[in-house]
Amino acid sequence: MPPLGRTLILIGAALMALGVVLQLAPHIPLVGKLPGDIRIEREGYSLYFPVTTCVVLSVLVTLVLQLIARWK
Repeated sequence: MPPLGRTLILIGAALMALGVVLQLAPHIPLVGKLPGDIRIEREGYSLYFPVTTCVVLSVLVTLVLQLIARWK
């Protein structure tokens, strides 16, 4: 059962890291305010889609995962 225990610990650590990121996200500059993020506000209607922010975060996550894969 050691692989199961290790997997549960990794999942727990990932959830904790996600929680920290979600708590700190409003204080991180430029997140959600990059050029290319779509924001439409009209009377009674609001649409926000962070296109550029999603691309930047995707690249960062990919780089981190590549580093982890090479480290193993």
